[in-house]
Amino acid sequence: MQTSTPPPSTKKVRRDSLGGKRGDGHRRSQRIRRPDARRVRIGAPDAGLTAYGGLAGFGAFMREIGVDAALRDQFGRLKSGPMVIYPMQAQLRLLMDAAAIGEARVFGLEALAADPLFVHLAGGVVPSLDTVYRDLRRFDDQAIADLETMVAEHGLVPVRAKRRPLIHLDVDTTVEPLFGDHEGALPGPNPRYHGRPSYHPILARCAETDTVVGAKLRPGDTAFGDADAPIVGAWIDRLREAAGATTVIRVRIDSAGDCSKLMQTVEQKKAHYLVKAKTTADLCSAMYRVPRGCWRTVDTDADGKPTRQVAEVDFTRAAWNDHGLTVRVIAVRSKDRQGKELYLWEEADWTVQAFLTNDMDGDADELARGYDGRAGVEPLIGDLKSAWGIGKVPSADFNANHAALLTKLLTHNVLRRYVAAQAPALVTWRAPWIRRALLVVPGRFGRSGRSPCLRLAPRPHLLN
Repeated sequence: MQTSTPPPSTKKVRRDSLGGKRGDGHRRSQRIRRPDARRVRIGAPDAGLTAYGGLAGFGAFMREIGVDAALRDQFGRLKSGPMVIYPMQAQLRLLMDAAAIGEARVFGLEALAADPLFVHLAGGVVPSLDTVYRDLRRFDDQAIADLETMVAEHGLVPVRAKRRPLIHLDVDTTVEPLFGDHEGALPGPNPRYHGRPSYHPILARCAETDTVVGAKLRPGDTAFGDADAPIVGAWIDRLREAAGATTVIRVRIDSAGDCSKLMQTVEQKKAHYLVKAKTTADLCSAMYRVPRGCWRTVDTDADGKPTRQVAEVDFTRAAWNDHGLTVRVIAVRSKDRQGKELYLWEEADWTVQAFLTNDMDGDADELARGYDGRAGVEPLIGDLKSAWGIGKVPSADFNANHAALLTKLLTHNVLRRYVAAQAPALVTWRAPWIRRALLVVPGRFGRSGRSPCLRLAPRPHLLN
């Protein structure tokens, strides 16, 4: 039986997007035979071949949007004087190029120094590793703050481009286990390597654009709590400035956000918080005491029996009163929920979770379902760790590692802008596939007349 629509899995097929040909095995009558690789004649080496032809277009885009000029204006002061050979802005662009094509460590420059296009874009020579390490250690607190602001500015560009009635700010932390002697590497919360020294960075993501709008590297023993309220407030302010005064900002945090000082800060910034509540004993008792008739059924199964119910819980923590907070507590119980489960009722297979918010008008079930969108920050952090290597630190110096983290996040945001401008069909792709389509493109680099010339392998998205 033929169907008029392709199977859902075909949306994952990306060969056409990369310029490849579809297999035609169903049209062949004879099986294929692999040729003998020993019969392939190896020609003379070509010193003009590059593996990263897409860096030319990416570099041109960064210059057009002012990245090079901003790096010079903000960080040129860190290396000044007539004897400077490698200006700081050139070093940062070198690291951004390396991060864009997937090299997460400074040591990877040793291999990239053999690529003619990479060397050309680096200014004709790739500096020694010691020089790059020393330059990263030049970052002071002001330079770190300026670089973090630059990360946020590029992450907020797509927010400014489109006004929305509602926008979400997802705040989360991650653990970077370390296996060496690094400044600020201390034991702390670590679900995988218990007792292992680590860093504990905090990130802010705009859910609608999937860009990073705030980041800070912290020592491993730093937990999420009252001390982070000012920085979250600053992130809300910058998102408010970009989104507009009439846009509703909803801040979503996991149970670590069940913190009175943090919720008070969000409310003072005229934003809504949506926090997963810590299931303390008193809250569990309050949910258990909700009368049966107060649970509103929002989903049923094929037999008409309820599978999801919501209720508002009459519950207040003492700390909320101390901070003058009026918190709406929403409980959701379900029979289909997967993941960590909390059972309160022996006579039914209900699992329950609770959410805290200062949105007193929104529908309880819609707010609870809206929290599920916070899960999008987990794939982003996973991409930042696996594809961008934010967990790979280059130095024993804390500020140098902070600068390296922010440089990778800046490159991530700029690459998202480049994809939106150059190949909008790829905006939902993650970094490894974007690199294959736009950056890691074989080519031949040479000169035509007196000008550099680059000839690239076919890529549909590089034809514009």
